[in-house]
Amino acid sequence: MAGLMKLACLIFACMIVAGPITSNAALSCGTVSGYVAPCIGYLAQNAPALPRACCSGVTSLNNLARTTPDRQQACRCLVGAANALPTINAARAAGLPKACGVNIPYKISKTTNCNSVK
Repeated sequence: MAGLMKLACLIFACMIVAGPITSNAALSCGTVSGYVAPCIGYLAQNAPALPRACCSGVTSLNNLARTTPDRQQACRCLVGAANALPTINAARAAGLPKACGVNIPYKISKTTNCNSVK
């Protein structure tokens, strides 16, 4: 639960900082975090199984991020969240889209350059 609160605080901070930069994006970090929140246990707390709700959220988020600004914003939010969770399993984060049957144009990691996402 503490990890989820840290994630929420970080995402809020990112929204404040990134707001002017991403004014063309319709997605907010609050929206992104809402969709990926069910994944936290799997990604940061080593839950043994990938929750169905996690994949549902990842799929829904992918369906919402149709424009380049939206994909870049989703990427920024995910990178910010990954950096906020020191216990995140990098391999699980990178493999999450594939595990959920979703194809995204970038790797989820702490070092992804979201400006290059198209």
